[in-house]
Amino acid sequence: MRILLVNVPHRSIGSRIPNEHLPPLGLLSIGGPLIDMGHDVHLLDAEFGPMKDEEIIRKILAHQPDLLLFGHSGSTSAQPIIERIANRLKSLKPDQFIILGGVYPTYHYKDILSKPNPFDLIVRGEGEQIMLDVAASFQTGKSLHDIPGLAFMHRGVLVETPNAPLIKDLDAYRVGWELMKGYHYTYWGKRKAVVVQFARGCPYPCTYCGQSLFWKKWRHRDPVKFAAELAMLYRNYGVEVINFADENPTTNRRAWIAFLQALIAENVKLILVGSCRADNIVRDADVLHLYKKAGFERFLLGIENYEESTLTLIRKAGTVQKDREAIRLLRKHHIISMATYVVGFEEEKTIDFYRGLKHLLSYDPDQIQMLYVTPHRWTPFFESVKHKMIIQDDQTLWDYKHQVLKMKYLHPAWVICFVKIIEVFMQMRPKAIGRVLFHPDKRIRSAMRWYYNIGRKVWFFELYCFFFRDKLARQRRTLDEFWSVSHNNTPSSVSEGQVEWKMLSKGMEPVG
Repeated sequence: MRILLVNVPHRSIGSRIPNEHLPPLGLLSIGGPLIDMGHDVHLLDAEFGPMKDEEIIRKILAHQPDLLLFGHSGSTSAQPIIERIANRLKSLKPDQFIILGGVYPTYHYKDILSKPNPFDLIVRGEGEQIMLDVAASFQTGKSLHDIPGLAFMHRGVLVETPNAPLIKDLDAYRVGWELMKGYHYTYWGKRKAVVVQFARGCPYPCTYCGQSLFWKKWRHRDPVKFAAELAMLYRNYGVEVINFADENPTTNRRAWIAFLQALIAENVKLILVGSCRADNIVRDADVLHLYKKAGFERFLLGIENYEESTLTLIRKAGTVQKDREAIRLLRKHHIISMATYVVGFEEEKTIDFYRGLKHLLSYDPDQIQMLYVTPHRWTPFFESVKHKMIIQDDQTLWDYKHQVLKMKYLHPAWVICFVKIIEVFMQMRPKAIGRVLFHPDKRIRSAMRWYYNIGRKVWFFELYCFFFRDKLARQRRTLDEFWSVSHNNTPSSVSEGQVEWKMLSKGMEPVG
């Protein structure tokens, strides 16, 4: 069976400015098992270019897939782009069977299917086994009703099959790295790069994050097998940089140390970058030399905020003391610390931005990343702010780099100006410049220069977009009202019977 996996282009500033791209791990993870089952699987990565809608549609039509799967690399912000392309494709080829999967459709499948839409099937949750079952159903005639983790319209009625079981053995499904053929994925200064996951899930219930809700339970790969896979990517594919997509890869100290030791034993010259909780860095103070020896050059630390009250409110389960200590320990082992700082959890005033700058200066991270809180509807944080007004109703800009919630005391123009001022103070302070110029580790100096070069372009581009390109919402409405708009539509006639029609067209029993 011919199966095409499509990664749509993303409007995110981080996707466009660096002119570097990482492979869509989610789609590759779906593709590997399908290839092993004998299907003819291909990837269309429209991030390269980025491709225009017309080119994407032309390539899909030329490929003539039996199953077309759209995945999400941008979650909330990617959905309108996928819908636009899929709708256009459906108008040109009504019998094309289109599947949608990812975080956003897992939580919003009722909204998507309750209005006119081009999707015949939505995959809810982890998709590896679900997609194997769906592909098999087209060959065996098995009813889609019998496959867990699906949602679709059948004769005007929404069908929700039971939730799919969690994948307990993450090594049972391999990533289809061969699907990268023809694409030049780079990061960290044009070095060949990939995205990987050592673990799935997060044991911490931060209110603004949906990872613990989506993955349900923290699980990890076999440390030795995972290290061998990274070594294979280095030897067989020429990969130099490994970017961890994990929220918390270091949660299990024993398993994480076993991975570091196994990777060191592979003796490959990889650059590793990832995210980690500050308290886990403090916990591992005695083994941070293994982090460095394995190849780690940067960790993003989710500082989020400096106020203990705010950290408690968002259930961050972190402390200011551990945040500072983690940065100090990383610097001691010549590993770059990047601190994220999120604006919008509470009603900031001018004085709060000043205090935030003072605390960031006291943390003294090597790099910072200023973000705006994005209230995804499936998170507990949404419930606490759904009554607030929004200033951005273009869903494609809900990417953490654009303001969404209206501030009570400050105009959006003042907010972005304060954010940009903090970035200048942090990245241009003498200590920071000194590390870029005189850090004893040559590779770290190179990495810092690369980040400064990208950051400079992004800094100006964000200001340009805010004042001259992106438009703020004209209609005054709350966050809850914004999401409620989609609830009042009826199912589309195209989508409603498409599952049954397509199954019949292949000589199979109708679903249900």
